[in-house]
Amino acid sequence: MKVSARNVFEGKVTNVQPGAVNAEVELTLGGGEKLVAVVTMASLHKLSINVGKDAVALVKAPWVVLLTDAAGYKLSARNALEGEVVRVGDGAVNAEVVLKLAGGTEVFAIVTREAVQELGLAPGVKATALIKASHIILGAKP
Repeated sequence: MKVSARNVFEGKVTNVQPGAVNAEVELTLGGGEKLVAVVTMASLHKLSINVGKDAVALVKAPWVVLLTDAAGYKLSARNALEGEVVRVGDGAVNAEVVLKLAGGTEVFAIVTREAVQELGLAPGVKATALIKASHIILGAKP
């Protein structure tokens, strides 16, 4: 599958919580990290999503929010992935920041150059990637 999304996370469905309109789908990545996606019930059925099925989560890099210090805060984003910055690619306005999670998965984020400076993002810096469950697009083979 070729896609423009920078983040393509492969994993296994480990939990499904169906609702009246939407379902929460938990995907466990190869390194053990968990992502929760919210999809419509129609998509859940169309993709035949169920526990044990291999699936892929697509997340565009601009949908990833980075933070370096959330001590004492509770956040509404369902997915908070902790890792370490391994690369910062500088652009004219924005920068691409690559965060490596403990299990080896890389998360790509597009943030402003100003944010890179303010957060002190550089290789070796610990950071957390926040991804809203509604910003995850799930895919699965039939």
